Order: sequence, then C-alpha cells, then structure tokens
Amino acid sequence: MVKKKQLKGRKSSGRMASKGFPNPIDVHVGHRIRLRRTLLGMSQGKLANAIGLTFQQIQKYEKGVSRVSPSRLMDFVAVLDVDVPYFFAEMTAAVAAQTPSQLQRAKLLPKNDFQKDPTVKRETLELVRAYYNISDPAVRKRLRELMLSVARSDVA
Repeated sequence: MVKKKQLKGRKSSGRMASKGFPNPIDVHVGHRIRLRRTLLGMSQGKLANAIGLTFQQIQKYEKGVSRVSPSRLMDFVAVLDVDVPYFFAEMTAAVAAQTPSQLQRAKLLPKNDFQKDPTVKRETLELVRAYYNISDPAVRKRLRELMLSVARSDVA
C-alpha cells in the first residue's frame, strides 16, 4: 500500500511525457549516431560489437527509443571518432527546447523534424559516402556540378 502512494505522487521523468513518443532530443542524438556510422561505412552489427552491444540495441539508440547514457555516449565518441558536441550539432531550437522538464510543463506532443529532413535518409547518406569515396577531386567537382545542374533543371 505504501508503494502505491509513493508511485502515485511520483512525477514522470519526462522520457515519455509526450504520450509514449521518444523525446525529440534522444531522437536527434540517435540520428547523429546513425549519420556518423553510415558515413564511416559501418554496419549496426560492427558498431554493436565494438562497444559490446547487440545490433538491436544500436537500432533502439538510433531511433531514440532507448536513451543514450553519458557513459555509453563516451563509447560512441571513441568508436565513431567524434567529440561529444557532435551528437547535439544541428539540433533545431524547437527540438532543443523539448527537454523532459519543458515537456512536463507544456504537456506537448514532441515534433519530429527528422521526417522532413532529407539529410537523415539512408539514400542521402549512401550518396554522400559514395561521393567522398571518389578519390579524384576533379571528378567529384564535375559530379557535383552535374547534380546541381540536374536539380536546377528539375525545379524549372
């Protein structure tokens, strides 16, 4: 009976204060993990093995379903060869404002900016990786010019 009273008055951590959706900040960090892993040409399995996890857990981190702890973040820093700020780079102000305490106060449903962002799509990441695998800078430049030209003509 005492436990029920303690739990009843207990506040949510804000992790799921948005009616079951992952916190947008966790989703952003997960997308940054996926972006870096993909740019390095690393599979989820290879990343998982490097830090002692299963590929399913990497999937959960990348989707924002599981929150990345600070100690695990340091594992990602070492394996992905980035600094901690990398994981928070390019975060929109709207996402950054959705901390657990802000979500609890506002009782807002998180906005997922990633659905509209083409830079987090697998196709985009594969193209960027392939582009940088071209060793000749002149070829890369011509390919870039071709892509820009096609994109401009497609818009017109």
